[in-house]
Amino acid sequence: MAYDLVLTGGRVIDPSQGLDAVTNVAFEGGRVAAVGRDADTAGAADVRDVSGHIVTPGLIDLHTHVYWGGTSLGIDAEAFCRTSGVTTAVDTGSAGPGNFMGFRRHVIERSEVRILAYLHVSYAGIYAFGRNVMVGESEEMRMMAPLDAVEVAEANRDLIVGIKVRVGRHASGTSGIAPLDAALQVADAVGLPLMAHIDHPPPSYDEVVERLRPGDVLTHCFRPFPNTPLDGRGRIKDCVLRARERGVVFDIGHGKGSFAYATARGMLEQGFEPDVISSDVHTLCIDGPAFDQVTTLSKFLCLGMPLDRVIAASTVNAAKALQREELGSLKPGSVGDATILSVEDGAFDYVDVKGVHMTGDKRIVSEGVVLAGRWWHPQEAGAFRAKDAAA
Repeated sequence: MAYDLVLTGGRVIDPSQGLDAVTNVAFEGGRVAAVGRDADTAGAADVRDVSGHIVTPGLIDLHTHVYWGGTSLGIDAEAFCRTSGVTTAVDTGSAGPGNFMGFRRHVIERSEVRILAYLHVSYAGIYAFGRNVMVGESEEMRMMAPLDAVEVAEANRDLIVGIKVRVGRHASGTSGIAPLDAALQVADAVGLPLMAHIDHPPPSYDEVVERLRPGDVLTHCFRPFPNTPLDGRGRIKDCVLRARERGVVFDIGHGKGSFAYATARGMLEQGFEPDVISSDVHTLCIDGPAFDQVTTLSKFLCLGMPLDRVIAASTVNAAKALQREELGSLKPGSVGDATILSVEDGAFDYVDVKGVHMTGDKRIVSEGVVLAGRWWHPQEAGAFRAKDAAA
């Protein structure tokens, strides 16, 4: 069979198949067509030699803010994905039911990279998140729009993967946990998962996580004090362990203020890895401390998570959280997205949201991207030049 694109010679790491081997990956008709000896280059329209690099399913960043131009925190999805190896950017609540259609028409539908969205239960989403103005959108209960959110979610099921809410002293202020209860009603009505943001108390980490259902996502799960998953003795809280047992998804959501090495080390030392690693990239953290998805992944590699599990946390695990298991895999028939990575050795400086620095001995670097079965972008001009396929 003559394929549209074949990647040759790369180390293919696909946790969805338990695969870690040097082999070929072929794409046809926008999907993965073959992996291994069946991925023949003969007659292929495009052949790229990626020897010496890692090929993974297209990376999924489960927590981003990419409503560029529509909200103050939105960044340009394509520019971000080109440098971060991300093929699916999931926007988490930038838009609410009052402005989602603008997000859809002016950003999502024009984007080459895939953008999915959690719809905010607040009418205008996260509308005042900036350097000079910072208003918690969940504090004003008059902005809670459960009826409108149900209507918009039902009408846009191709793009909306869940319902978002932000609670905490900064996000919901005197409204406390009430916005979470409103969002849970919406999520239940439309049969979608909820993603809950948590910042400083009130409410407490315990109050939030105890309300979450199987499949719901707690983002910012490795927060610094206060509102961490660890108790005063450094042990994982019982409510956290119960939540994992019932199927709550724990997502990093690094961002500007939501990831600390002290918390991460305490959790990892007790065998509690995050289900999903995401950047929470937005205008206030893209220049640090989060930077991008591969930097966030690199931090966990340097903290001791094995490479295959770091990749799983940005591919198959994220796809399961989205209930879009055609993503995050290189199984034949899956969506034809792939990311080309390298892991560099050296001494690299990484900083958390508290300003604590860690010198890591490895760095994950995005080298190129395949989107919908076609070569989209190499990081360097001339890299991975197309080869003439064998006759």
